[in-house]
Amino acid sequence: MLKVKLFILALAFSIKGLSQINIWEGTACHADVILTPYLSPGTDNPAVVILPGGSYFWHADVTEGRDVALWLQKNGISAFVLKYRTAKVPAFLFRYRYIFRGNRYPDPQNDLRQALRLIRENAAQYGIDVKQLGVMGFSAGGHLAMSSVVLFPKSEWPAFIASVYPVVTMNAPYVHKRSRRALLGDNRICNRVLCDSLSLERHVPVDCPPVFLVNCKDDPTVDYHNSVLLDSALSANHVPHLYLQYETGGHGFGASSTKGTAESRAWKKEFLNWMNSLLKSKSIAR
Repeated sequence: MLKVKLFILALAFSIKGLSQINIWEGTACHADVILTPYLSPGTDNPAVVILPGGSYFWHADVTEGRDVALWLQKNGISAFVLKYRTAKVPAFLFRYRYIFRGNRYPDPQNDLRQALRLIRENAAQYGIDVKQLGVMGFSAGGHLAMSSVVLFPKSEWPAFIASVYPVVTMNAPYVHKRSRRALLGDNRICNRVLCDSLSLERHVPVDCPPVFLVNCKDDPTVDYHNSVLLDSALSANHVPHLYLQYETGGHGFGASSTKGTAESRAWKKEFLNWMNSLLKSKSIAR
């Protein structure tokens, strides 16, 4: 009977309009931040919080959000797409955040932390295993995903991280300037202390959970050296991780079956193999 109820719940959560949750509802924070579950049938499923990219200004909702969630759900992994706070298009067009705060750091990080708390608190309802709850981010969302183990208490870390063509550093020469401006705000982009604190390659913990990292050398948006910096930091601290660097594929292909190249689209199969190896070895059971 429990399995039947969870299957019905999974179907309900896959229907648009029934599943959206404001993660801050009932709290002192009045932000409107939406979490959309895509649940796989059954119990004790692994799960992933998906963080679409968009330079911290907007979200690539389809290719790096919904499509990723449906792909994971199809493969027995429950997914939750988080529309974390971004600076938004007006802040991109007009530099009004010299005067007004707007959305900026640490708003996205606080949203991810709250989403993880909410999912853990309702794990039984969602049919997931909290010991197998990870995060997956794309581009700026990849920065947000990795920042969880840099900025959150260890007790709130995800079990694993997947970072796809991520923004990593906030410092020259490889910084993605648009993401830095959106995250920090117009009046803080030259704050060296803040830039250093959010340059993730400088702060990888030695006990970091397993990391899946992928990018393309021909990325025209985020310099591929961002991932090289992160790979080097993970290797220096002996963090278990898989780094895939493709020659072609560009940026923004997400879970698309047409964007990128055949080479870069192989990341999805590689991720599932990596996940299966973690589950079999119980490397993500904490």
